[in-house]
Order: sequence, then C-alpha cells, then structure tokens
Amino acid sequence: MVIIHIKKGDESQFLIETSLKTPIEDLVKTVVAIYNGRLKVSRICSEIEELAKYGTLFPPEILGLTEEQVEELKLVDTWGDQCIPSGGFTFEKDPVGRRNGKQPKKAMQDVLNKAVSDAKEMVSKKLVNEGKLLTIKIIHEAINLLRGAVTIVYPMKLPPHDVIRMEFENIEDLSGTQASLEIIDPLTAQMWFCGKEVYREGKKVGDFAGKVENCKIIMKLSKRGEGAPAREPIMSENDRKQMMLHAYRKQEELKKLEADDDDNYMDSEWANKGNLKRHFHGLNNISWGPK
Repeated sequence: MVIIHIKKGDESQFLIETSLKTPIEDLVKTVVAIYNGRLKVSRICSEIEELAKYGTLFPPEILGLTEEQVEELKLVDTWGDQCIPSGGFTFEKDPVGRRNGKQPKKAMQDVLNKAVSDAKEMVSKKLVNEGKLLTIKIIHEAINLLRGAVTIVYPMKLPPHDVIRMEFENIEDLSGTQASLEIIDPLTAQMWFCGKEVYREGKKVGDFAGKVENCKIIMKLSKRGEGAPAREPIMSENDRKQMMLHAYRKQEELKKLEADDDDNYMDSEWANKGNLKRHFHGLNNISWGPK
C-alpha cells in the first residue's frame, strides 16, 4: 500500500493509505472529504465548548440585540426555556451575547468537554508524527462521539437554529464566515506532487508515485487559483538546526584560537633549541644545587 502524507502549504494535515491502482479522481475526493471533515469536527468542538460555558444559542430574532432592545420588542427565547440541560443549570452570562447563559452543571460540562478533547485527538495533526492514518470512518466516529455527548446533556435536542444541531444535520450555513473560506470544493481541488500538478483524467496514483507499492510520498492540496505550492526543502527543519549548531560551534572554536596568544609553551623542554646539543654533551639532568 502507498502511504500519502497530505500537506496544505508547508503544514502537515494527515496520512492516508491508498494503492498504485487508485484513480487520481477518487484520491482527490477522499482527501478533500477528510480535509473538510476535520474542519467540521473543529467547528463543532469550538461551538460545544461555548455550549458548555453559556448554554444554547439565542434565536435569530434575538441574536445581536441588547437586553434593552429585547425587552422593548418583547421578544422571548422560547427554545431556551424548553432546552434545559440535564441536571439543571447555573446562569453564566455570555460576554458576546450569542448564547442564553444557561450553563450546564459541572458534571454535564465534563461530559461535553471530555467528548471535545477525545474528538480533537482523533483528528489531530499530531497523528502524522505518530504515523497514524486518518480515514472518513474516523471523522464520522468523532462526529458521532460529539453528537452522543450533546444528546446526553440535552436529551430533548438543541434548538433547530443552534449551529451545533445544524452541523450534525448537515444543513449548516457558512456563507459570509471565515470557515467558508477554508472549505475546499472537491470539483476544483488540486493535488501537487514534486512541484507539479497531479492531473485527474485517466491517471492513477502509480503514474506519479512509481511502480513500488510499499512507499511513502508527499502530496499537497490546494484550491484552484492558489498556484503551485512551494517545493519541499532539501533537508528537514531538525537537520537544518543541527547543521547551524555545528557551524556555530566551529566558529566559536576558531575565535578562541585566534584570541589565544599565550606563549608559555616556550618554557617547555621540547621548545628549547639547544636541547639536542645539551643531550650530546651530557649536560641534561645536571643539578647545580648542594647535595
């Protein structure tokens, strides 16, 4: 099997397993699905962290209004009154005014935060350094883990306008957000290998990776129009640091040798120009002091 190290720019993303016979079209779809899936897990985790702190999201007609405006317009968060976390809640005002402040009790907060921590580990970029693969199945397992935790805390389900529920039901609207800019369209996604674009039509992984099935290669993912990503450096970052450290130590040694003008060695016996003459005349080891 071929192990492909997927990068975006210079940043490692994940490892996937494929074969030389896999069509490039299928490979691109799989890579993009995993990449976008990781983004989805990250978005859900971020919102669940806010859910554990400040409760459910205000409905659209209240969102963005001040408390005075809500009272003046006589608006009521009916969904907030229905969606009460298991075990009750304490009030913790949301400083940005997105959520109603009905914070779950400590035990239920731990359920949500534990699920978030586990889901992040399942799709972490650190898996690359550990040599672990990432698959669509793992993405789905992480989302199901988060869904299960939310169901435990909110068995009556979250309000239909809450972005967490919308993410679970795949009806999220990301238009106008930063998240929408991060998502890659599988139809326009581009893959790069050795600085050259990997064309899809009629091509297979083996047309670029060679004929050796058991190998590991690096491919880079990008959007159309971003241009070719930078080539991989000749040496790794760790090798570069070691080389610079060696050069620095060598430079310091040369500085010390240049600064060392000590001539005490001239008093040594081996530096005496008349030592050979004294040896033949038998004048070595003569003591002139009294015995």
